[in-house]
Formats: sequence, C-alpha cells, structure tokens
Amino acid sequence: MNYVSTRNKTVSLTASQAIAQGLARDGGLLTPEVFPKITPAMLEDWKGKTYGQRAVAVMKLFLEDFTEEELTRFTQAGYSAEKFDDSRVAPLRTLNDDTHCLELWHGPTSAFKDMALQILPHLLSASLVKNQEEKTVCILVATSGDTGKAALEGFKDVDRTKILVFYPKDGVSDVQALQMKTQEGGNVGVCAVHGNFDDAQTGVKILFSDEKLRADLADRGYFLSSANSINWGRILPQLVYYISAYCDLLNAGKIQMGDKVNYCVPTGNFGNILACWYAKQMGLPVGKLICASNSNNVLTEFINTGVYDKNRPFHTTMSPSMDILVSSNLERLLFALTNQDDQAVAGYMKQLSETGRYEVTEELKARLKEEFFGGFCDEAKTSEVIAKVWKEHNYLIDPHTAVAYQVMEEYRAASGDKNQTVFVSTASPFKFCDSVLSSLGVAEVKAGIDALDQLTQVTDRPAPVPLASLRNKAVRFEEHVDKEQMMDVVLTMLK
Repeated sequence: MNYVSTRNKTVSLTASQAIAQGLARDGGLLTPEVFPKITPAMLEDWKGKTYGQRAVAVMKLFLEDFTEEELTRFTQAGYSAEKFDDSRVAPLRTLNDDTHCLELWHGPTSAFKDMALQILPHLLSASLVKNQEEKTVCILVATSGDTGKAALEGFKDVDRTKILVFYPKDGVSDVQALQMKTQEGGNVGVCAVHGNFDDAQTGVKILFSDEKLRADLADRGYFLSSANSINWGRILPQLVYYISAYCDLLNAGKIQMGDKVNYCVPTGNFGNILACWYAKQMGLPVGKLICASNSNNVLTEFINTGVYDKNRPFHTTMSPSMDILVSSNLERLLFALTNQDDQAVAGYMKQLSETGRYEVTEELKARLKEEFFGGFCDEAKTSEVIAKVWKEHNYLIDPHTAVAYQVMEEYRAASGDKNQTVFVSTASPFKFCDSVLSSLGVAEVKAGIDALDQLTQVTDRPAPVPLASLRNKAVRFEEHVDKEQMMDVVLTMLK
C-alpha cells in the first residue's frame, strides 16, 4: 500500500517514507491510496484481544513495510503499565443503557494525543532506518494545547530527533502551559507564539514549504518532519480506539455484531473524527458521526452548508484544543469524498489560502450531511453540562468532553436516533481545573497547580500522577515570539 498527496496523487510513497516525511512537499497531506477492509470475523477475533494486540492487528493492515514483530514491540513500549494508568488503555465508561464515554486520557500527559504520540516516535525511528536516512529529524509541532506536551513526552531523548513545539501564548490552560514549559529532555524546545493556534499552525506549514530553509537544514544534517495530525503516523493509531470501543461494546453485550454505533467527537483540527470516519470506510459499523465544536464553529457551518469560511471572529474558550479555524485534516476528507480528485482539493486549498473561504459542490454537500451531524456548544452551556453530568452521573468531565456530550444530546433530540452512542473524552478534567471548578460552582479558584488539589477536595477524585508531579518541576522554557520569528527560533535551536 502506498501513500499519495491530497494535492497530487502522482506523488506515491511507502508507509515508512510517508511517516518520515510527515507532509507532502506540495503542501498536501499523505493519505493511503486505498483502505483495507475489516470483516465481522476479524472483529470477533479482536474481541478477545488486549488493546495493544488490537492496535497491532489494525496498524499492520496499513504498514506493509513494518513487521508484526516490530509493531508488537512498539505497542508494548507505548501502551505499557508504566505509561498508562489503566490496563485497558482506552476504557469505555457506561453512563446509562445507551450512552458510553470513551476515555482517552489515561496516558502520560493525560490527553488523547498520547494514544498516537506514544507510538509515533517508534514508527518514525524505524522509518529512518528503513529509508537509510542519515540525517537527524527535526520535528516541528504547532499545538492548541495537548499535542505539544504529548509530542514532547513521546520524543523526549529519542535518538536522532529534535523536537520544537510552538503554542499560542495565551491560548492554553495554565496546566497545559506548565506541562510544556517544564518538559525534560536534551532534544526538546518550546516557544510561545503571539496570536492564536491558527497563527502557530500556519507558521509551521510555511516553514515546511520553505525550500531555502530545508536546504539550509540539510546542510546542517537535519530534515523536517511533523508530529501534528498532518502526519499519517498520528492518524493511524487513532483508528484503533474506535474499533476497540466497538469490540468492548460487543463484549459488554450492549450490541450484537453488525449493529451500528454512533460516535460523537469533540473536534478542532478534524483528525480525531476523521480517524473514526476512516474506520467506517474499512467496515466498522458506524452510524452517525457527530462533529462537536465549541464557539469556533467553522466545522459546524461547513457540515450544514458546505461553505468553509475562516473569516470570522476567533474565540478563546475553556476548550482550547478546539480553538481552531483552519481544520487541516478536513483536506483528507475532501480527497476521499471527491474520489481522490487531487486537483479539486488543491483548488479548495488555494481558495482557502487566498480568500479564507471555499464552497464545495452540491454533491459533496449531500455527502457531508449524510455522514455527519454538526453542532456546537457555547461557553455557558459547556459549564452547565460539566455540572449536569457531575450531578446526574457522578462523573467528572473536562470542557472538551462537555462539548461532545451536549452536541450528542442535541443530535438525539433532533433525530430520534436510538443507536448506542459513544462520546469521546479527550482530556482529564484536571488539565482544566479553573473551568471545571467554576462550572461546579466554586467562586474562588486557586491559581496554577494549587487548583489541582482544590478540584480533588471538591470532587474527592485524585489528580492524575503526571499532573500532580508538575509541582516539583522547574520551568525551562519561557521564550515567546511573533509568528514572523518562528524560523529564527528553529535555526537557533539547530545551531
């Protein structure tokens, strides 16, 4: 199986080449030419497997130049008991007869990005060997909050890698910022960018497409790659937990083989929900894909109207990982829905770059509405939902998960759909203590790390160990720059 660019499908790379390169040279996203199929017999077999075994079985369908032995070694290291505080890795929590929460935050940084970023470093290191690459890889990451810490932790002190993370200076929670600024490791760098996530992400994309920079870095013995979800090695491990959740529902007797399950995903850069849609294309019995946005509801409008327009106010919200107006992975969906019409996709992306807007065809509009339900949740409602779920289910959720819960309920009310539904929990509530405490009615929220203890006192829930341990870590990175200075930061790090 080869991987092609969404903007030029004559570009064709092996899996290891695609993972090492990260982004196509033309700015497109590398995507499998075809999607392998999974059968009821395969799902029946995977029911009895561990999460790691399920991951190996799914990933080997896409990674033909990796052996099963390699993938087993990667998953055993990435999903080990030392790194995940739940042996199920991605446990399914049942709230009532037809509602289940997929908890994806039991890894070393308490966010769903760990599910992929504990595997990507192994895939990338092996890819360098397979491609006989002698240069050191420089990984550039733009983060809206969780990807940065997960990438830093995953690549910390990995041989022949350096990683530099850019985050919006005032666009992440206090805990998220502290996680990054205290990151250990001799090959890591962190820098805040004045502006929002889209500024940081656009800056990283510009760096990737800068031929002069690539040549300069090559002379220094480096080449660029990415740990953002533009890298296929980030998306692939995310397919696994949707398939795993289906197996868990089968094991729990909540569904019979072939029954469709709805998934509601809080969505910013569109990678997480895209992974679920890909699993559906493989044959997973998925019903409706519910795309949940916060006040930055560009995706909601796109699903409902077929118009993508980033020319709107940017809102800094209590769910910062979704504070995004340019959802990069939507490009991969367009490529698939247009039957891999790379020229059409390139045209849409050109319009987006030049005008901030594009509108898809009537046929595509119909496909979007058929596959997805789009909704959004504002700040006031997000707070209400955190309090409601705590009161009604004694279950503590973070703001991103609250957005998903609310939009899921809106979809059910609008459609009458009775399918079993899984809503995705992408982060521990302890990463957003101030917002969660305020939502629970606490008038005076303590600052910084002290809010962790306060949330424990209010809810009698322990903070995840990786977050509680931040108290004893020294701040290492405090640099902040304008987006125009990002290249200088890269060059300085790689001197």
